[in-house]
Amino acid sequence: MRLKVISLVIGILSGLSACSTTEKTSNTSVRENNSQQQSTVDVLNAAGLYNKAMSKQSITKIQLLYSARESAIEEQDWLTLELACLALESKSSVDHVQNKLYIALARKEMANYTAALAILHTLSEQLKLPEHQAWHQYLIGSIYASQQLPKKALVHYFKSANIASQHTLSLAGLNDEIWLALQQLSSYALERFDTGSVIQQGWVKLAKYQQIYLGAGVELHQAMNNWQRRFVNHPASYILPREVTESVLLAPYKTSKLAILLPQSGASERLGVALKNGFLAATDSISHTEVFFIDEMLTHQDIEQQLQSNKIDFVIGPLLRSNIEKLQSSDIIAALPTIYLNTQNHSTNSAPHHYYFSLNPEHEVEQAMVHFLAKKYQKPMLLAPESNSGNRLVEHFSSQWHRYSNAEPEVGFYTDSKNMAKIIAELLEVEDSKQRIKTIESLYRKTDIESETRSRQDIDVIYILGNSAETRLLKPYLDVNVSTFAPKIPLYASSRSYSRRIDITDKNDLDGLFFTEQPWMLPNAVDNKNLREKYQQMFPEQADIEQRLFAMAFDAITLIGEVKQLAKIPGKELVGLTGNLSIKSDNVIHRRLKWAQYSKQQIRLVQLNEQAPLPLFMQNSMELGEIQSKRSN
Repeated sequence: MRLKVISLVIGILSGLSACSTTEKTSNTSVRENNSQQQSTVDVLNAAGLYNKAMSKQSITKIQLLYSARESAIEEQDWLTLELACLALESKSSVDHVQNKLYIALARKEMANYTAALAILHTLSEQLKLPEHQAWHQYLIGSIYASQQLPKKALVHYFKSANIASQHTLSLAGLNDEIWLALQQLSSYALERFDTGSVIQQGWVKLAKYQQIYLGAGVELHQAMNNWQRRFVNHPASYILPREVTESVLLAPYKTSKLAILLPQSGASERLGVALKNGFLAATDSISHTEVFFIDEMLTHQDIEQQLQSNKIDFVIGPLLRSNIEKLQSSDIIAALPTIYLNTQNHSTNSAPHHYYFSLNPEHEVEQAMVHFLAKKYQKPMLLAPESNSGNRLVEHFSSQWHRYSNAEPEVGFYTDSKNMAKIIAELLEVEDSKQRIKTIESLYRKTDIESETRSRQDIDVIYILGNSAETRLLKPYLDVNVSTFAPKIPLYASSRSYSRRIDITDKNDLDGLFFTEQPWMLPNAVDNKNLREKYQQMFPEQADIEQRLFAMAFDAITLIGEVKQLAKIPGKELVGLTGNLSIKSDNVIHRRLKWAQYSKQQIRLVQLNEQAPLPLFMQNSMELGEIQSKRSN
């Protein structure tokens, strides 16, 4: 990745320097007049050149600063690059637009994105040369890409690519960055980008073919040939041989001997039984595969012996984190493609063919937060149990929220049903309102005074992280504590609030509540209706956790043929019983759940806005850019 950066920046040097006649003349003059100093210049690094420049005057200082600037880029010494460029700003012979682009580059590489964007916004009206325009768009796009906003990055990347194509410019690194961003888009997002210039359409169609035919070498090769005939001399052509080769290597895992590790003894045996039911239900799709169930509670040596004696070529499990850690040191497990049924306690260097699949509640907390930001809610209130999981989820929400907002979420922890009403009243400041009413009534004891308690007005969304029983207690307390004068505060909850078993008979008091849940648990949310009906006939009384584990096991089997491709293309999704499954990083399988709402004693599926939010520094930078634009007009 760093080699790519060096290549990219050398491209900037060759591309941008070529368009600065004044600078080239100055450099030539300086070199002629200072040839005796050249041997000294060559042996100094960027920082040394900069320090030497600051001790000199006039033309010698300028020459040394130019050399420091070029060396800093080659050495990736971004601080020295910034300092050298800042020192050159006062020199009349410098191309100031080019120099500011270098400063923006340095600040971007040092993760000072706010300052980098501020400079780029100030340059918008000064870009006269195509070279400057192309690199300006490229740098903005790369900042968006660094924040995992590929759709926004591509808008600027394509502008840069179009300018480069029109003026026969070569921008080192741009094509690789476009391809990387495209691979992070879903098929739906790619479809929306399939418009615009020939350059843009060529890139997008290539990404669509790669996503559709990934792993199918013959079909992909034919699609690529068709693409090449349509888009002659397209800048993406260099990718074709590499992608065809990689696609063949990414053929789906084909397993003939599958080992499934799950708890078949001990305190977690019940969970193992629920998982086993899901695995057995899914084996129709892998009828050619021999399946071996192994108790994950066995010793490390016993598990290894069974894997070897049965000639296992793929592993699913274990479920328990402690057993995952126990087996990760095994050379036998290390050599086998594996889907663990949990996450790690801490980050380790896993094998590239090891994947992590769990019913991770943090994923749906992030999903809710993204929706709140898309709705432009300013002040969320979180209600959670005073427990390890409650504290963990609130902390996760808050840490993510602060990337996008300066507002501090209001948080209330309850210990039991007895103090829920008190916590809610305090958070909504209802008690203060009641006290004010008492004070007024005491002043006018002989007068009948009509009064209504008022709640605070800044809370604009409430997120409940309690279980189904707690949610059913919290919702009525919230209803009675929100002032009738105030707009109704939208209520949201996580999947912990939902119980398929309880909801069969009791949906009272939950009207209007939105919540996230895996499709398997919701009525009419999965395409495989026969599977749900058969499950209901066989296991009518199973608890919610057992139903969720059944769906997880079923999806784990489906993932065998998809997981390699999911890891290759972050934008690719598998529609599963537990949600839309994808891999964004670190081989961790991410779940995107369904949204549902209680409405008139029923549960209805809803589509809610989940547009990716802009990080806070980008929001501030855009506001600054708008202010500067208004001033210039």
